[in-house]
Amino acid sequence: MHFLSTANFPKAEMDQLIESALRFKSGSDQSKPLAGRSVALVFFNPSLRTRASMQIGVYELGGNAVVLEPGGNSWTLEHRQGAVMDADKTEHVAEFVRVLGRYCSAVGVRTFAALKDWECERVDPILNAFAKYSEVPIINLESAMHHPCQALADMMTIREKLGEGRKKVLLSWAWHPKPLPMAVPNSFAVAAAQMGHDLVLAHPRGYELDNELMNTIKEQSSDAGGSIHVTSDIEQAFEAAEVIYAKSWGSRNFYGAPEKDIAERAQYRGKWIVDEQKMARTNDAIFMHCLPVRRNVIVTDGVIDSASSVVIDEAENRLHVQKGLMAVLMGGV
Repeated sequence: MHFLSTANFPKAEMDQLIESALRFKSGSDQSKPLAGRSVALVFFNPSLRTRASMQIGVYELGGNAVVLEPGGNSWTLEHRQGAVMDADKTEHVAEFVRVLGRYCSAVGVRTFAALKDWECERVDPILNAFAKYSEVPIINLESAMHHPCQALADMMTIREKLGEGRKKVLLSWAWHPKPLPMAVPNSFAVAAAQMGHDLVLAHPRGYELDNELMNTIKEQSSDAGGSIHVTSDIEQAFEAAEVIYAKSWGSRNFYGAPEKDIAERAQYRGKWIVDEQKMARTNDAIFMHCLPVRRNVIVTDGVIDSASSVVIDEAENRLHVQKGLMAVLMGGV
């Protein structure tokens, strides 16, 4: 069983993963389900929280992490089916991942969107190539479209800070000097809908999420008894919210043309930022962000350094949810 997106996991299973993570965090579960086993971690892109939390998580579960960086400490990889490999790629994923499966009990893979071809990247070609050929579980450590481990940690943090049950959650676009991938907002919105929260999605016109993904979000929300509201009114969006999640992302309208996106977003600087005035409109909301975050661009110092900010707890929870996830995927619990 692969873990590519939370959308394929029923709410009951997500609840079980979060409960497992809470047990690992409290210390009530000190099992070592990965004793004598290895997990490969493949990083096409740099990482701090994902790399550190996965390596430490594997170790704390009794296992061994094997970190690989294609083009750095391993061969450059081709993922396209039928590719004629007469250029710069030296090994195909078909061989790469199946060999790792003979050594390791699972493979984590992280690859960002290149922000060049929307129609290609929206179907996660690299991640899905790994899943296609692998005989062991593939764990998505962030892809072009999804970051499910981050979303699990986010849901765990909301439950930990505010208790179980339905919350009013705002996912707010924020100004950033350059366009960023959509993986984090995509996964947060899906997971919040799955958990039955009342989700407000705020962004300027032109920065809509993928249409098919929005259909999934609406279906998940309906099934879980939550609600979805989309708005471009940044001030009103904060009204009575209990959770503020800030994240920037690029526009599909300018995919492959970052200079046009940069010009378009310039008008939103100073307005689409989480500041003290907006937080005052909330219902004593907690502030969340996946990190790294640009201070006084995405969020003011006054907010991120306040008692409302849970970003460090949220980052810590990456370790615990990933331990719970690996224990379940690899048959340890």
